[in-house]
Amino acid sequence: MAQVIERVQELLDPAEMIPRVIGRYSPLHIDHGEGVYVWDVNGERYADFTSGIAVVNTGHCHPRVVAAIQEQAARIIHAQANILAHSPMMRAAKLLTETTAPNLNQVFWTNSGAEATEGAIKLAKIATGRPAIIAFRHGFHGRTHAAMAVTSSRVKVRGHYEPLIPSVYFAPFPYVFRSPYKGAPEDADLYYFAELEMLFDQMVMPDDVAGLLVETIVGEGGYLVPTKRWMQMVRELCDKHGIMLILDEVQSGMGRTGKMWAYEHFDIVPDIMTAAKGLASGMPAAAVVSDRAHMDKWAPGSHGGTYGGNAVATAAAAATLEVMRDEALPENAATMGAILMEGLREIQADYPVIGDVRGLGLMVATEFVHPDGSPNPDAVKQVVAEAFEEKTLLITCGTYDQAIRIVPPLVVNEGQIREFLEVFRRAVASVG
Repeated sequence: MAQVIERVQELLDPAEMIPRVIGRYSPLHIDHGEGVYVWDVNGERYADFTSGIAVVNTGHCHPRVVAAIQEQAARIIHAQANILAHSPMMRAAKLLTETTAPNLNQVFWTNSGAEATEGAIKLAKIATGRPAIIAFRHGFHGRTHAAMAVTSSRVKVRGHYEPLIPSVYFAPFPYVFRSPYKGAPEDADLYYFAELEMLFDQMVMPDDVAGLLVETIVGEGGYLVPTKRWMQMVRELCDKHGIMLILDEVQSGMGRTGKMWAYEHFDIVPDIMTAAKGLASGMPAAAVVSDRAHMDKWAPGSHGGTYGGNAVATAAAAATLEVMRDEALPENAATMGAILMEGLREIQADYPVIGDVRGLGLMVATEFVHPDGSPNPDAVKQVVAEAFEEKTLLITCGTYDQAIRIVPPLVVNEGQIREFLEVFRRAVASVG
């Protein structure tokens, strides 16, 4: 059997089997994972500080999630939501809405963050009867057609796919580290808000806008954290003009920032929220969450999907939500995130190639700079490579890949954080 496995591994060359469009951060051919670690087919262990892009928040193969998947797969795998109701879908929806604000009380299940974006845009349009969407620079919402039309994190996501859907207008997201505002730094958010309001003077009437779509914390575009004041002003602006505030919590949700949902840091509540990634610990489950009154404006059959609310995926989602609650994973993310941020800022103090350390909880990034302050993707590439040599996995973010995001599973402990910081310090030192 071992010889058969070895031969299969020889035949399955990633360069031959995986399409070029799927860019890869490492050459690893993985065998299994547990907690914060993964093992390749040669038995080498790696610390996974990517979480599969903020997906395995409960850690790789959490026993309760595995058991839920196994049990449900033996009962029924596909119970199509238009034809059959099933307990995992309803139970996961109940557990999910128990963690959200009262107005976020109904769940439309889908398969991915991009599909959730598509659904949220459609819901905002049908609920308001308006055509336009406001999105933000640096934002990433997916690669399907409507999702890439509201994405601006980098041009290759949307380039060569014109024409995209019309009536999408972009405002700048608060990127405080690179703010063009020349006044007091603490007032930079007011500059960004004024730029948003300028859209109504120059580009689109507010009563034509169905929804304002924003990542609560920008993910792919650089792990950018807005101020509480800016977020509250955006909420007030939407209320003033009858615009639906759509918060993309695909990457920032499910305990990642130290609270169950990132919007809780800002004392606001969205009209529509999208969730995915960490929602089902790696199974394809995503959600559009809103008020039933809004959801009821969707006529039966006007939106849907064959696999949305899959029985096995939602069983995993239910188990994930229970683990998040029972093991206090958002709280652990807050505690471990504070240790991580402190350690990263100590490294930054010694190595000015790190221009900025930012984030909330365990959604953290370090931005690398040249001496003149310009983005330094070459340094990022070297640090990621050096960490990989020490069997630690990292991924990048930002328009120019100028930042490294540090997103371990939320089960990470202090010892593992400190081991990571030692590896990261050595990797940064290799740059100088």
